[in-house]
Amino acid sequence: MTDEINNVEHKHEDVAFLEKELRHISGIIKQKGRQMLNAYTITPPQFVALQWLLEHGDMTIGDLSNKMYLAFSTTTDLIDRMEKSELVQRVRDEQDRRVVRIHLLKEGERIIEEVIDKRQQYLKDILGQFNTDEVANLSTLLEKLHQEMKKN
Repeated sequence: MTDEINNVEHKHEDVAFLEKELRHISGIIKQKGRQMLNAYTITPPQFVALQWLLEHGDMTIGDLSNKMYLAFSTTTDLIDRMEKSELVQRVRDEQDRRVVRIHLLKEGERIIEEVIDKRQQYLKDILGQFNTDEVANLSTLLEKLHQEMKKN
């Protein structure tokens, strides 16, 4: 049965509807996230950088640039400002002193965790309009969509 589901040709209207809905959802999430960030001294790109560091640990500016799809020089400026705000710290690699990693400091971690908690509370409030099965189905389908997108 699963083989029949793979590589199904979906109607253009259905795909167009899903793309539009996902784009609108993404826009709302971005807007709400920016509103939540207004209470803090960080910019949206700084938030994204701090999130990457929280989720993946210390990384080089090059790695962070690639993950954020930013120029190396732009990421360097971003790190400079975050270092001045004591959100991150540059640390030399013990094995290779030429390598410098960006390390998330406690204040950066605190801000990220607070903002993520607020975002999750917002989503929890919205999901209050869904029953348990709907939330489970949505979770399963979003995870599947994410996994398929990562393959391409």
